[in-house]
Parts: sequence; structure tokens; C-alpha cells
Amino acid sequence: MSDAAQPTAAEVRAAAEAVKTALDRHLAAVERRTGDDDPAVYEAFNELAAAAEVYDELLYDRYDEVTPFEIPGAEDSLPPYAGPEEPNALSVLIRRDYAVAEPQRLLAQAERVEAAEYDGAAGADTQASGTVHGALGLLFGEFEPDEIASRHKEFGLEEGDSTLWVLAAEEQAEPGEWLEAPFEQLDPQRVVCRFDVSSVFDDLDDTDDLDDTADLDDTADEDLDADLEDGEDEDLEPLDTDRVDR
Repeated sequence: MSDAAQPTAAEVRAAAEAVKTALDRHLAAVERRTGDDDPAVYEAFNELAAAAEVYDELLYDRYDEVTPFEIPGAEDSLPPYAGPEEPNALSVLIRRDYAVAEPQRLLAQAERVEAAEYDGAAGADTQASGTVHGALGLLFGEFEPDEIASRHKEFGLEEGDSTLWVLAAEEQAEPGEWLEAPFEQLDPQRVVCRFDVSSVFDDLDDTDDLDDTADLDDTADEDLDADLEDGEDEDLEPLDTDRVDR
């Protein structure tokens, strides 16, 4: 990060004060809570986590230092389930992010779809395949999202993070009821389960694998040292110095 983009000392100090304030509010909410699922505690928890994350980032950017705080992931921050015990309906919310890695491949695929749609007729009224946003509209209108997910490389796309949430409901919504704002009334306490995919998890797994490998190497070295020190180890045979293979 350049010096011009670095936060000031005053900004870091203000972020630290925000953490202190959030701590006081969280403690007060816990002391006043009315039950295990008190929404005030949940809100104060999220505010504290957000303040701590901002402070951690500013502290690192300004002083190249970190805090001992571990900010829970999105899945860990969900409140306890408070939906119906026997749901009669459910909603499945899916988000998949992509990068347009190869625009020319994307445009070529859209041109094929458009040509097939108009039977190859020249001078069609719509040439949506000529722009990236038009090509995306054509492809997502032609193929199911799951098919695009499985064939994303063919369409010049690169996968990013994705998540799937399953929410329980008492009854199914009326037709057209939520179409104008499909994600506006999401209630975290009705989330039955969620599944997240992100490269950040791969990085964590790789780090764990490296740590495990290091532990195994250390153990193997200790075992070898013990074997060398123990002259009576039955697993080690003495070297036959009288025999020479030619």
C-alpha cells in the first residue's frame, strides 16, 4: 500500500475507540438479554465483529501489526435457528460469482446461440451477442444456471465464491409475492443450512496440510534420533562389514 493510501494515526485511534464502544454495547446487551436468541445480543455481536475487523485492517495498513482477534466467518455469525420445527415450505437462495476471463470466448458462444435462434438469418434485428452484457443475457437465458456452473470455462468465465442458503417457511409464498424484491426479507434465524465455496478455504486447507506435514516430519526425525540412540532396537540390523556386493 502506498503512503498516500495509508490511514492516519487518528483514523486508527478512532477505530480503536469504536471497538471499545462496541465492547461496552455488547456487554450491556448480554447483561440485559431476555433469552438465548435475544436479537439485541445478535446485533451487538455483529457490530463488535465489524468494528474489530475495521480496526484490525487499519492497524495493519498503518503499522503493519495485527490483533489477536479472530473474526468469525459468515456461517459462524448466523443466529440460532428459530424457524418452524416442521417447515411446510422452503426457499433456496443461491449466489455464484464469476469473472469474465475470456470475453472473446463468451462472445463466440453467444453468437452461436443467436445464430441458432434466428436460424442463421443475416441482418437479424437483435445483435445482443456483440456486447459482453448482451452475450451474458443470451447465455443465461439459454442455459440453466447449473449448466453454466458446470461448463463455465466453455463460456469464458472463471468461478469465484458461491453460496447456497436454505430457509424454512411456514407456507409457500403467493405467486409473484416477492418477485420485486426477492432477497429483501431474508431472515437469518430461518436458515436451515448453508454451503459456501471459496478459494480462501483452499488456502486454509493448504496451510493446515503444510502444518500437518511439518508435524509428521518432526515426529519422524524424533523417532529416527531415538532409534539411533538405542543400539538394541530390534528393527535396526547391524551392518555386515564382511560382505561386499560386486
